Amino acid sequence: MADAVNVTTLQDGPKKAAFYLTNLSDGTGESAVKKIDMSTLATNTEGDAVTSVSISKVTFSTVGMSATLLYDATANVVALGLPADYTDTIDLSDQVAGLPNYAGSGVTGDILLTTVGHTSGDSYSIVIEVVKSF
Repeated sequence: MADAVNVTTLQDGPKKAAFYLTNLSDGTGESAVKKIDMSTLATNTEGDAVTSVSISKVTFSTVGMSATLLYDATANVVALGLPADYTDTIDLSDQVAGLPNYAGSGVTGDILLTTVGHTSGDSYSIVIEVVKSF
């Protein structure tokens, strides 16, 4: 069996996108699972493809486990850590364009997620808002 996970696209406009991520764990957990895939995002009004995103806001609730958001690259880079048994909003929208993807070699632009300390019955709910770069 595997964790019951879901990614729902809430918005995918020409400049911004938002996603709702959920997990109800059976104890298996997730390890660097792709949650936001640049190749699936809508283009801008000129038809340019998305190359990366900046995280502008994350609203989350974790029960029993923590979650780590990663920027995908040859060596994945931690974007944000979301602590266990916690509910909060991290609002980076005051930044010029949120938290940019600063991964180095082999950067894809994708955002991955890893759970830590997961046991059966643990869960997370995460809303990620991003600003697109082309």
